[in-house]
Amino acid sequence: MSDKKPSVASSGVKRPAGQAASASLSASLSLAGQGQNQLAAEQVRLLEAIQSAGSISGAAKQMGVSYKTAWDRVDSMNNLAAKPLVERSAGGSQGGGTRLTSFGQQLVQGFRAMESEHKAYLQRLGNKVNSLEDVAGFVQLGTIKTSARNQYRGVVTSVEPGAVNAALTLAISDTQQIHVIVTETSRREMQLEPGRVVIALVKSSSVMLSTSPQMMISARNRLQGTILRINIGAVNSEVAIDIGGSKTILAVITNDSVQAMGLGVGNEVCAFFKASSVILLAD
Repeated sequence: MSDKKPSVASSGVKRPAGQAASASLSASLSLAGQGQNQLAAEQVRLLEAIQSAGSISGAAKQMGVSYKTAWDRVDSMNNLAAKPLVERSAGGSQGGGTRLTSFGQQLVQGFRAMESEHKAYLQRLGNKVNSLEDVAGFVQLGTIKTSARNQYRGVVTSVEPGAVNAALTLAISDTQQIHVIVTETSRREMQLEPGRVVIALVKSSSVMLSTSPQMMISARNRLQGTILRINIGAVNSEVAIDIGGSKTILAVITNDSVQAMGLGVGNEVCAFFKASSVILLAD
């Protein structure tokens, strides 16, 4: 947890003149590492619900969200985490379930410990500032929001500079890597060198699926996996694929394609996307 930075967000609540600042000063705790992926109290609550319920459905009920929303949040956390936080277990005498990994348990415990320290810090801070505006003046919380459904924390493992473009390889888990093409100018400005931690974004509409991993295609990224869920819409379907290492990838394809390919939960598929379809974020 030593590489995490606590961020304070002012509540924006006003107080009457003369009232002690500590009486109304409040904030929430979120953590951001080198890749700037955020871990907030709401995510920790979901992890705790999974721990107590032993299943995604039970955790979703506790959180008051849909089963799909709970899975989406779990997939997102696993994709952005350095190590798996949640693991699925299938079969056995009591059927399948979901549980936290030892790393997930450690993260929850660490977050709650830091949250306790954070509350004590706010209490001390509230005794020293004159108003909430003072807090807002020296503390700012910035977040990045994106419409890309696939987000991965990655570490640059290799770089091939070029006259115009550069080819990079990112490790997103112990077993999976993705290839990225960026301009050489962007590579230099973002200081993309081996060891650099970045966030890789891939739009779900850029992901193509095939039931044949031997299919000849120019896309450099080929991630083999098993279909976890298919959410069917009016025209398109969202397909969630387990690519190993507790990582998933989402693809949006037409309903006609789902039927024509005979896709179903448990099917083996290969997800393809171009190296140029990956967008990188770095602090």
